[in-house]
Parts: sequence; C-alpha cells; structure tokens
Amino acid sequence: MDVGMMMVFASYGWENCSDGRVWDEEIQLAGLAAGAGFDCLWSAEHHFNDYSFVPDNLHLMTYLTARHPDIDVGTAAVILPWHDPLRVAENAAVLDMLSKGRLRLGMGRGLARREFNAFRLSMDESRGRFDEAAPMIINALKTGYMEGDGKYYKQPRVEIRPRPQNSFDGRIYAVASSEDSVDSAAKLGAHTVMFADRPWEMRAPVIEHGRTLHRKYHGTEPPHIMLTEFCVCGPNLAETEEEARKYQGKFVESNFYHYEFLGEHFKTVKGYDAYQQKAEIARKGGIEGAVTAFMQAASWGTPDKILRGLEERRKVVGDFELNVAFRFGGTPYDVSARGLKLFAKEVLPVLKSWGPVKAAKAA
Repeated sequence: MDVGMMMVFASYGWENCSDGRVWDEEIQLAGLAAGAGFDCLWSAEHHFNDYSFVPDNLHLMTYLTARHPDIDVGTAAVILPWHDPLRVAENAAVLDMLSKGRLRLGMGRGLARREFNAFRLSMDESRGRFDEAAPMIINALKTGYMEGDGKYYKQPRVEIRPRPQNSFDGRIYAVASSEDSVDSAAKLGAHTVMFADRPWEMRAPVIEHGRTLHRKYHGTEPPHIMLTEFCVCGPNLAETEEEARKYQGKFVESNFYHYEFLGEHFKTVKGYDAYQQKAEIARKGGIEGAVTAFMQAASWGTPDKILRGLEERRKVVGDFELNVAFRFGGTPYDVSARGLKLFAKEVLPVLKSWGPVKAAKAA
C-alpha cells in the first residue's frame, strides 16, 4: 500500500497559535514522515481562515522537495477554479523538473463558499471551470503545449517552458465525492481522492461507480483511490479514544464552520449533491452525530485497532492508497508526533506488506 502524510496547516482548535507556529509544526512533521517510510508528503490548498491556510501548495512542495529529496510530494489539491490553468501547468512543470519526477498533481474544484466569494467567483461555475481546466493542464504536461477554447478559458496555443521533463502517467489525482466529480475524475484517468468524513459503506457505491466509469472510458483497470484521513494513534486505547473524540471532534466542528454544512446553500448550488447529503446528515444528527460518523470512518486508537479498521475498510471499498493527517483540531504537537512515529513503526510496515484485495460489491 502507498501511504502518504497529509498537511492541513490549521490553527482552529488551538489557543494563541500563531500562523508561524502552524507552519513550523507541520514542516517538522513533514521531516519526521520523510525519514520514517512514508511515500509522499501531501498538502491541501485553503485560504483566509483558521480552518486551513495554504494559499499555494505547489510553492510549499517546491520547498519540501528540496529539503527532502527521497520522498514524493503531492497536492491534495490545487483548486482549479481559483487559478489560471496556464500558470498551474507552468508551476507543475517547474516543480516536477526540480523534483525529478516526484510530483503527484492533485486537482479539485473547491467547496467553501467563503473562499469563492473572496476570489469573486461563483460556486455555480466550479464544475464547468474544473472540467475545462483539468484536461488542458493534463494535456499541456503531456504534450508541452497549452491551448483551450472553452466557455471559461480562451487560451491561445503556447509552449510550456521549461518543457515538461517526465510523464505524468499514474501521477494525476482528482478530489471527488459527488457523482459528477467521480465521473470527471474517471474521464481524466485520475486517482480519485476522498476524505474520511462518513462511514465507508456510504461511500462504497460511488467508489465502485467510479471504477466502472474508468473502465468504460479507458478500457483499463482504474488506479487506486486515495483516502485521506485524520488519525490519532497511541499506545493506550481508552486514552486515545478520548483524544480522538476531542481532536477529531474539533476538526469536525471546524469543517462545519468553514464549509457551512448547517446552511441551506448546497441545495441551490450546482453539482454539490454529495455535500447536500452530508448537510442533511448534519442537520439531523447535529455535531455529536457528525463526530460519531466521522470516528466510524477515520482511524484512531492503538496500532492494532487501526490496522483492524483498515482491514475492514478494504473489505468494503477494495484496495486504496492512504493519506494520513496527524495534526488537526487542536492536537498538541507532541501528540501529533507521537502518533506519527508509532504509526510509522507499527502500522506502516504491515500496510506495506499487504497484497491486493477485491472490494465487496456495493449493494
């Protein structure tokens, strides 16, 4: 199994936590992961708020690829509606050249209304902008030329310099939860990226649908999905459960705040049906119900409990790549570092030894 470490860069849940401290702690964890057997360092893109602030994850990864030359770097994800696709392709080509082919380019369309508003963009356009921009970027990284004549991007044919040096085959990722996003990811031939925020039995049908669509569009077996989650790992089950309920709970709270899941706007925004489902669950069960559902999906506890949970997950969704965050929701640095080190020592070697498994057929 391919296992990465996710960096969120959040201050929501901490008291008197400066932005500099946030970045220092995440970069320290990246150094621990790079020397502990993880396959990739990943980062989100978010703006303006305590929930997460990484305004340019390609910029961040350019720094990390120089600091840690023996691990891949990835974006989970670059939010395409907020960028000029030509600049995304150029910056990806530069980073991939400098890293000698270690960049995994993940792309998404965005979810937070507050971020779209700040960029003076409508969420109603996110699907159209993503579906235009993503193929343009992938084709530019393949051919060395960018062009487009769609509704949103009128791009005259231009050469990318420095020219892309390596094939991006197998290194394209796309965040997807709703059926139209899964369809979009399948058309791109990308690894689908999903986040642990609800029981995996709820996810299984759309995951299997995505695999079917990939086979339809490409005639090949789909790449593994990547599941990004938020882990609390420790030696004592009872203590770790208490920590998980506190820190995963605080992360859920920040998630509700940032994405406004208790609001009504997902009913009227185009293409966000999966998040409307999540919003309905949130309204029915409240924060406590959402935390319980989150803890059913995410990993927490002793290494043995975490491994058993991941084994059960494979039975539900089939083989997957894993991307694990250890710092979120006010988790103290020593708890994050303890969890990362224990996970690397006792969970990671077992995950690396696993052979393929077939998913149970979704009902």
